[in-house]
Amino acid sequence: MLPFARITIIGLGLIGSSVARATRKAMPTARITAYDADPAVRETVRALDLADDVADTAGASVIDADFVVLCVPVGAMGAVAAEFADDLPEEAIVSDVGSCKAAVLAALTEALPGATIIPAHPVAGTERSGPEAGFATLFQKRWCIVTPPEGADALAVERVAEFWRRLGADVELMAPDHHDRVLAVTSHLPHLIAYTIVGTASDLEEVTQSEVIKYSAGGFRDFTRIAASDPTMWRDVFLTNREAVLEMLQRFSEDLSQLQRAIRWGKGDELFDLFSRTRAIRRSIIDQGQDDAREDFGRNHAE
Repeated sequence: MLPFARITIIGLGLIGSSVARATRKAMPTARITAYDADPAVRETVRALDLADDVADTAGASVIDADFVVLCVPVGAMGAVAAEFADDLPEEAIVSDVGSCKAAVLAALTEALPGATIIPAHPVAGTERSGPEAGFATLFQKRWCIVTPPEGADALAVERVAEFWRRLGADVELMAPDHHDRVLAVTSHLPHLIAYTIVGTASDLEEVTQSEVIKYSAGGFRDFTRIAASDPTMWRDVFLTNREAVLEMLQRFSEDLSQLQRAIRWGKGDELFDLFSRTRAIRRSIIDQGQDDAREDFGRNHAE
C-alpha cells in the first residue's frame, strides 16, 4: 500500500523536482500536483512532465492532497503555508525538506493551526538549482531526518518515513532542536566557511593577478562547489538557524586559534594528531557509504 496517493509538491527547484522524479519512479500510481510561485518554473515543469497537474496557485495545488511537501527556502515556509491554509484538506499531512527544523515547525504550526505537520530533511543536494537540475536518484542511500513535534501521531510519522524510504533514503527520527545543532556543524558551518574562503580568494584576485583561480588545487575547487549553492536558500538557513550556527562558529573560531598557535610555535605532534583524527573521520564517512572513495572523489575525466 502506498503511503500517499495524492502528493502535492510546492517549490520545484533541485530538491522539489527530484522529489517529483523519484516519486514518479518509485510510486508511479501516485498522483502528483506541482506548484511554484514562478510562472517560468511552472512552464518548465509542464514541459518536463514532472507532474500530473501543475496548479497556478498554492491553494489550488492542495485541494485534494493527502500529502503536501514544501520545497521552498526555509524563510518562506510560513508565508507559503498561509497561502494554502484555507484549502488544505483536514486529513492531509504537511511536510517539508528544509535544513532548519525548529523554526520551520514553528512557522508551519502558526500558519496551519490544527494541521498534521511532520517536518523532514533529506540530507542530499548539489550546487545546481532549478527544475532541470533534479534527478530521481538524488536520495538513494542518503539520510532523511524526520523531525516530528512532541506528541505527533505515530501513524503520520511512519507514513512520512515510508515515503522517504520509497525514494531510496535511509530514515532517522530526531528532535527538531537537536537536528538543528547537528546540521549546524555538519552542513551549515562548512557552507559558511566555503563562502568565506571563496570570498577571500575573490578579494585577493587583483593582488595575485588571477593566479588563485588559475592554479586552483583540489581543495579550493571543492570549496567553490559548495559556495556555488543557492544564495537565497543559504541566506535563509543562516538567519533561521542563527543560534546553532553562531554556537558552532564560536567553537570553530576557538579551534582555529589553537591551530594557529600550533603552527606558530612549531608543534608538529599536535598538528599530526589533529590531521590523523580528521583523516579517520573521512574514512568513516566513506565506510558508511556517504561519499565515494574512488580517486579524485570519483570525478569523470573522460573526454
